[in-house]
Amino acid sequence: MDLSNPDGRGSVGITGVTINEDCTTYNFEGPVEGYGTAFITQHWRAIDAEKTRGTMSGEARILGDDGTLAASPLRGTFRRMGSTAELFFTDCVSNGDMNFVKWDVNFADKSVEIAYFSLNT
Repeated sequence: MDLSNPDGRGSVGITGVTINEDCTTYNFEGPVEGYGTAFITQHWRAIDAEKTRGTMSGEARILGDDGTLAASPLRGTFRRMGSTAELFFTDCVSNGDMNFVKWDVNFADKSVEIAYFSLNT
């Protein structure tokens, strides 16, 4: 799959982390092109002892520049390499959009670069 030409991009920051025995919960906030300001909570569950691979579930709320509110459940997988990770997931936005989404996460500087690809035809 060619991931070099996304339909939109965004940058969010990690605003909070909660560590539990079975998962780590992350909160994110920032602008996403074509949508507005995103507020996202994700639960990452590792499937290996080194915590380098696993699953993600979460929810997003997007406040549009015009004041509209959209929401989406999130489901995907991640792979961590040291202090960075790649996260791949799909969303199903309440406005009818469906996207395949790739995140590049940098835990050291608490930043995420987002690229999304529309699944709407």
